[in-house]
Amino acid sequence: MNLGVISAVPNLIGMKYIYLISIFFHPLIYAQVKPGPRSVALGSAGTALQDVWSLQQNAAGLAGISHAIIALGYESHFINPELTTQTAILGLPIRNYVVGLSFQRFGIAEYREQNSGLALTKRFSTELAISLALKYHQISIPVYGSAHSFSMDAGIQYQLNERVRFGSSIINPGRSKINGFSDFQLPASIAVGVGIELSDKVLIASDIDKILGIGVNVRLDMEYQIIQWFYLRGGIASSPYKQSFGFGFKYAKVVLDAAVSSHPKLGYSPNLSVGYEF
Repeated sequence: MNLGVISAVPNLIGMKYIYLISIFFHPLIYAQVKPGPRSVALGSAGTALQDVWSLQQNAAGLAGISHAIIALGYESHFINPELTTQTAILGLPIRNYVVGLSFQRFGIAEYREQNSGLALTKRFSTELAISLALKYHQISIPVYGSAHSFSMDAGIQYQLNERVRFGSSIINPGRSKINGFSDFQLPASIAVGVGIELSDKVLIASDIDKILGIGVNVRLDMEYQIIQWFYLRGGIASSPYKQSFGFGFKYAKVVLDAAVSSHPKLGYSPNLSVGYEF
């Protein structure tokens, strides 16, 4: 038997439980809502973006879709098959509204989070869109049982001109907690962002995100459309410092996005999604 594999087993088990303990005793839960790989590739600067994955950061960005879209996403955190996030989202335009539905699951056997969301986005004009979202959060720890909570989010986007769009979102302004398990605090944050189309092929976007009680995270990214159906993306974030890159493939009604983000201490996390526009 491979001695290298045997020696690696305790390390993998130890990492899993260290990660579990760090989540369990930390006053904030960070793995609540993961954006799609397009945003991840762009340093997670998604406040001013418009696509179906906007449902995860600023649902006002759903105003940019004109047909029903369903998408499935998968992320392997730090290339650990036991630490994964699976996501399913749906965007459904109805006249001047867009309804968004989401379901996301994260964790390991000993600790699991599930989040569901319902968002309503209103297009007030070609320039202005506002959204409200209701989210349901659940934590399950087999030894201790499960607990749940609700939270509200709000978002806005404003199209200044053909090239510039501003966005802002408020996540959990009511400071909801998941009661039980030491009263875990759901993150509350406010973000502002801008997206600038330098040309028909180049998009620059940036976010400033403030998590209450933690600090400020600044994100900067670029998306380049090489050909009509293929995009390259890259971005950075300041706190903690992260680098990310990825690509997007859009052909007919199918959208495929992939990304990899790097954490300075924990390593790389690949992210993949596939969507279909009806």
